[in-house]
Amino acid sequence: MSTDAVTAAMAAEPLAAEPLAEPAESTVPLAAVLGHLDEVHPAVETLRREAARLAGWGAELAARLLAGQRLLAAGNGGSAAEAQHLTAELVGRFDGEREPFSAISLHAETSAVTAIANDYGYDQLFARQVLGHGRAGDVLVLLSTSGRSPNLLHAAEAARRIGVTSWALTGPAPNPLTEVCDDYVAVEAPSANVQECHLIALHALCRAFDAEVGLRRPRRGSGRLS
Repeated sequence: MSTDAVTAAMAAEPLAAEPLAEPAESTVPLAAVLGHLDEVHPAVETLRREAARLAGWGAELAARLLAGQRLLAAGNGGSAAEAQHLTAELVGRFDGEREPFSAISLHAETSAVTAIANDYGYDQLFARQVLGHGRAGDVLVLLSTSGRSPNLLHAAEAARRIGVTSWALTGPAPNPLTEVCDDYVAVEAPSANVQECHLIALHALCRAFDAEVGLRRPRRGSGRLS
């Protein structure tokens, strides 16, 4: 067989793929996932111990918003997303149909955020908005896994000056934010699990809120005041 023929025959036969060696560390990602999931249950249990507090917050928030007050909410990073999640549930709806309520996420108005941060510094980002939007009797919800963000601490201090009630959702306590707010729920867990539990806490708060609104509003078609 000529050299050209041998070359053509070799090209026609696909080369067998060499099996990939199983990396020795292949179990590391799985262990990381399982370790994360193992922390979820004890984190949720800390919320269960705070069930009465969350129910009380929901009922109190319903009473205030039905009376015309407003909810303000703030956080940084992932906590900002959760603050906005909460306000969306109130302005929109959670489980069932009901009227909208006034709720503002203080990080979401980009022009105000950038102007305040530029002119007054990031530490005053939320405090100045609390002073602008807040009225006595309103509620401010602050979310922080660390409980140490200066802009949230300043926001809580501003709320106290004008009679706005402040509630904090944080990681392990004590921390500076739990010390300066009127009330708090602290989740004893690593940071990522704390943030996951904050969303569960917000949904629990919304369930309590909707339940209280239902008790205080007339049932549709009943013709009776509750």
